[in-house]
Amino acid sequence: MIRPYTPADQEALLQMLRLNTPAYFAPEEEADFVLYLQECREDYFVVEHEGQVVGAGGINYFDGYTWARLSWDLVHPAFQGKGIGRKLTLFRISKLKERPGMQWLQVRTSQLVYPFYQKLGFELEKVEKDFWAQGIDLYQMKMNLNA
Repeated sequence: MIRPYTPADQEALLQMLRLNTPAYFAPEEEADFVLYLQECREDYFVVEHEGQVVGAGGINYFDGYTWARLSWDLVHPAFQGKGIGRKLTLFRISKLKERPGMQWLQVRTSQLVYPFYQKLGFELEKVEKDFWAQGIDLYQMKMNLNA
């Protein structure tokens, strides 16, 4: 089940982030995630399986809602590779395609996850070494929502 985030989900999401650290996130990113949830979140969704939060991901909007960015995608390590990230990403793409004037979608990820987004149709725009933390590079990707 995919549903909107509520503040009651924050602790479960922090635990999930910690389970994905340092494999996918640097320890210093936790403070950024808390700030995002409390002050920068626009649309954020959680995935529940049998009452447990097993995934989450957001959407932030830019330039008068003409483009958006996927943000803070997380999947519990025990549930990775089971299609949860794919379903959540396709869910958000579908939501964005329903918005009039929405033209394109960006995701900023790392070298560890960019092949996942590439399979879903995102194209690589740029790479920046050690962007997120030492050894975790920025892979900025884009998708045309009107294609």
